[in-house]
Amino acid sequence: MNSLRRVLVSPSFNSPVRFTSTTTDGSPKPKTGILMLNMGGPRNSEEVKQFLTNLFADRDIIRLPVQNKLGPWIANRRTPSIIEKYNEIGGGSPIYDWTSKQGALMCAKLDQLCPESAPHKAYVGFRYAKPTTEEALEQIEEDGVEHVVAFSQYPQYSCTTSGSSMKAIYRYFQQNYPLKTPGPTGDGVTWSVIDRWPTHPLLIKTFAQNIMKELDTFPEHIRSQVVLLFSAHSVPQYVMNRGDPYPAEMGATVQLVMQELGWCNPYRLVWQSKVGPLPWLEPGTENTIKAMVKKGQKNLMLIPIAFVNDHIETLHELDIEYAQDLGKEVGAERIGRCAAPNCDPTFIDCLADLVSTHLKSGETVKPQMLMTCPMCTEESCKDAKMWWSKATGYLEKQQKVASSA
Repeated sequence: MNSLRRVLVSPSFNSPVRFTSTTTDGSPKPKTGILMLNMGGPRNSEEVKQFLTNLFADRDIIRLPVQNKLGPWIANRRTPSIIEKYNEIGGGSPIYDWTSKQGALMCAKLDQLCPESAPHKAYVGFRYAKPTTEEALEQIEEDGVEHVVAFSQYPQYSCTTSGSSMKAIYRYFQQNYPLKTPGPTGDGVTWSVIDRWPTHPLLIKTFAQNIMKELDTFPEHIRSQVVLLFSAHSVPQYVMNRGDPYPAEMGATVQLVMQELGWCNPYRLVWQSKVGPLPWLEPGTENTIKAMVKKGQKNLMLIPIAFVNDHIETLHELDIEYAQDLGKEVGAERIGRCAAPNCDPTFIDCLADLVSTHLKSGETVKPQMLMTCPMCTEESCKDAKMWWSKATGYLEKQQKVASSA
């Protein structure tokens, strides 16, 4: 995966002429790959069963007894009802389309902001749907990318989401190249990581602007009374007991959004999408809506604070199950929903700024990403973080600092 770009001096001009190799589809060979990591979603009904099978097989997010047998059984049992839900929102998840568009718009800006690392190309790597993280890594290798940025599309870090994607990359290299660790001393391909960004000013601004737009659709005389429900994907309580930073980082995002809004409305952070009988983070979005309306607070707004694009959790769970069906059931006057970032220009600026700042800083990984949770006893987690410390050159750098001290 060595660079195939070269610069020659033209006999007719004093300025250098740059010859850039191309990929098989004729596009310029990328120098920098941005691997956009997310959970993903099935694009059609045929992909639903495999998506659920992959999801219920991942012990980072759901732990089941005899998981290799019970996981597929649950996936098979849930497939028909999940297909029905996808049919209600157009037949499949739009998360791939949104992520692809976000990546293309981001890279167009990066080529201008960071010409020294151009051309940039975005690769979509989903944990449970196509294109999978493994398929994206194969494409990156085929394209001959020189530097790869593993860019989590979960702004707030959790071992169940960003951590699971980072483990998937680690496992891919362990299974396919067990004797080789990518990085400065490996095959010449360098790696760096953007694992979280819950407080980025442009992320905060995007949500604040979208909230204000939705508030403007409420009658003026009740606008300041609308309760803002920041709804984030829940996670199992046992994950939190290990010391997972997710709820703290989610709270940081919410606080900064409210600060940007001037604390204009009452608000709460609530949790959605619980799966299974085990305790998860509470209060749940559904129960909160019921309680609020019962107390007389009948005008609410749902804000998908953990999601950067629309998919089944926003389009069906928030819009249909909660705002529409539950709202009617409990007698709410109105339950609005703040738009997800999607391709909002401010949000695209956010993505481009995150990556450009990261590339120009020369920093490959933050120490926080390499630390295991205080109560974590998973050897696989420890092994993955050690691998990343090598792949990003962090360990080598620390060893040099220690030897020179």
